[in-house]
Amino acid sequence: MLTLSHVFLLLGALFLGAAILNLRERRWATAGFWAIVAVPLVAGDPILAAAKAGTRWPAQAMGAGVIALAVLATLGGRGGRRAPGAAAIAAANAAAIDAAAIDAAREASASRLRGWLFVPALAIPAIMIAVLRGAPYLTLRGAPLIDPAQVPLIALGLAATLALILALVVTRSQPIHGLTEGRRLLDSIGWAAVLPMLLATLGTVFTATGVGDAIAHLVGAVIPTDSRIACLVAYGLGMVVFTAIMGNAFAAFPVMTAGIGLPLLVHGHGANPAALGSLGMLTGYCGTLLTPMAANFNVVPVLLLELRDEYSVIRMQWPTAIALIATNLIVMSMVLF
Repeated sequence: MLTLSHVFLLLGALFLGAAILNLRERRWATAGFWAIVAVPLVAGDPILAAAKAGTRWPAQAMGAGVIALAVLATLGGRGGRRAPGAAAIAAANAAAIDAAAIDAAREASASRLRGWLFVPALAIPAIMIAVLRGAPYLTLRGAPLIDPAQVPLIALGLAATLALILALVVTRSQPIHGLTEGRRLLDSIGWAAVLPMLLATLGTVFTATGVGDAIAHLVGAVIPTDSRIACLVAYGLGMVVFTAIMGNAFAAFPVMTAGIGLPLLVHGHGANPAALGSLGMLTGYCGTLLTPMAANFNVVPVLLLELRDEYSVIRMQWPTAIALIATNLIVMSMVLF
């Protein structure tokens, strides 16, 4: 059976390959960073089994790994302070010539391929939909080929893998180019590539430690809980604020839903839980438009496009975010009850 562990192994192989390539170039901090990220992805099942057995080292090792990631991210972003010597200047000039040649080759390839460049990207949603629809029928001797509990994520992993193969065929590239270009993109993004994963984990920790209950008591002391509009506004704005703090609506959703959504809106005022969940997530994503903590939305484009203002994406988005927040609150008041 194809499970989520197989998808994690593929991701771990990508990060491990990026670490090896950086290690060969003696970029120690960057290599160490991606190697640490690869470990829980490659060895996740044994680590989880050890944690369930009651041993303490998995939690301690993961905590030490997170601290190490923070240290290595800082070290990897620092450059030398000394003035470059003649050898360094010559190396920089050679690198600039190589970069110009690479850019010229890419432009020539793009001119040759034209619209075919979009085929691998468009193949991802197409393949994912096909796998989602066909998963119930993919069986071998009565047993499902894809884990029914994780079909969407497994479908995404399959779609990305098949799209990579398709991209290699379309561009007539060698398989190693998938790794080298993936490493280049990871190095360009840097620590922001793993921030959503860390923030989502933080949301789970908050929920498990009772932060949602604390929020419920705090909100109950501040707002009139017998007013469904007051509870609705507190939930909507709370989703926005927590998403802005944590950088991810997936991380904010369990905390705010456990603290306000379920006890005050669903159980207290009879709100429709399905509508609350969908519109609550949409409202939370308004918060991602307002915060640099949403690195994959607001930091990565700045890095890839080499924009001068690190907050330029947020400056363009905040009017839309405010309008959407107000609109979502109005829609929620009309459809929830």
